[in-house]
Amino acid sequence: MSNNNGRLGNVGIITLGCARNIVDSQKIIGKFKRNGYEFVSDIKDADMAIVNTCAFVEDAKLESIEAILELIELKKKGRLKKIVVAGCLSQRYRDELANEFREVDEFIGVETLDRDELPTDISLTPAHFAYLKICESCYHKCSFCVIPKIKGRFLSRSIDSILEEVRKLNKRGIKELNIIGQDITAYGIDIYGERSLARLLKSIISVAENIDWIRLLYMHPVNITDELIDLIAYEDKICKYVDIPLQHINDDILSKMNRNTNKKYILDLIRKIRDRVSDVCIRTTFIVGFPSETDEQFSELMEFVDEIRFNRLGAFIFSREETTPAYSMSPQIPDEIKAMRYDALMRLQQEISSSLMRGFIGRTIKVLVDKQIESESDVPEYIIKHLPKGINYIGRSEYDAPEVDGTVIINTANKQLHSGELVTVKINKAFEYDLLGELI
Repeated sequence: MSNNNGRLGNVGIITLGCARNIVDSQKIIGKFKRNGYEFVSDIKDADMAIVNTCAFVEDAKLESIEAILELIELKKKGRLKKIVVAGCLSQRYRDELANEFREVDEFIGVETLDRDELPTDISLTPAHFAYLKICESCYHKCSFCVIPKIKGRFLSRSIDSILEEVRKLNKRGIKELNIIGQDITAYGIDIYGERSLARLLKSIISVAENIDWIRLLYMHPVNITDELIDLIAYEDKICKYVDIPLQHINDDILSKMNRNTNKKYILDLIRKIRDRVSDVCIRTTFIVGFPSETDEQFSELMEFVDEIRFNRLGAFIFSREETTPAYSMSPQIPDEIKAMRYDALMRLQQEISSSLMRGFIGRTIKVLVDKQIESESDVPEYIIKHLPKGINYIGRSEYDAPEVDGTVIINTANKQLHSGELVTVKINKAFEYDLLGELI
């Protein structure tokens, strides 16, 4: 696949799953570049296509397989010369995939994390924000989760290696730093002997003078310390955005999930966070249809959500994953009941979110500009008819993580903005998950 410039050819990548996979994809592309390939952002321009897969739940596995099949069709048509399958699906089912998909040239599994990892030169995010992975795998052993089996033992990066990457990102000019890992609140337990996220954040802030927002993603409730809560409350650079996957609220289900927590602890933690962090946004996720979940236990979850009124909430239908303890638990919940519970929970959250978002009307908030709206396909269909005349942009408040939360539509009349600008917006309209306002 060599070309006239001595390059082996062009390589492109499709990244599936969560933001952690984006970081892994950057590492994968960096390795191929060092081996003589030229990176292209559009897979249609690639000689070799890589798909970085996810295998966390059944839907993710199906999406990964669909992506592999699409690449195989491109290869059959002569538009691709080589296919590489990477990531969790490849790590978990390498032999089965190799037998099923003969057209795939290579299976390379998951990327490992080095304690003294150096930053890559490849970025697959917009220029104004980045993801920083500080640890790999999970410190916990939840009964439904395959991550520790796929990723191996929990591993934290050293503070020195993280700070080297932050300095590079700061110099590059990013405005938002999203700190990620399966459980960032366990950071440091393995190398420093204690939960060290607050210590790490203080060090990051000291070298991040050009970065406006630092966002914390995926915090297990058990490892959230008072020191961390106070740091979120009083440090201006840290977004007032607390992402705590709770998974359930019933004590019996939490015990079977092996979450090492209970309802009282969760209620006390939420009250503590809301008491100490002014105007905080709490995001969470729940699993519905876990084995043995009764109607009464699901009703308890619904009542809890209705009472707490989370700002952001996602839900998963329980996925029965082989090799996990939950796979063999009984009774398993029928698919139709799981689907009904999922729909009921998300309808409730939609009502809650609509109410909370209306509370922003008339408020003035800071918004990070992501991009200009150039076509109707850039925004949800229900927003199109509400777009004001003039130039409109898509942005996010500190309460909105990239890709997973809502947006703020900014009308500037005819003023031009740039991606990465932090602007002031007065909100005049609210939707279920999005806001619309005018530039101040």
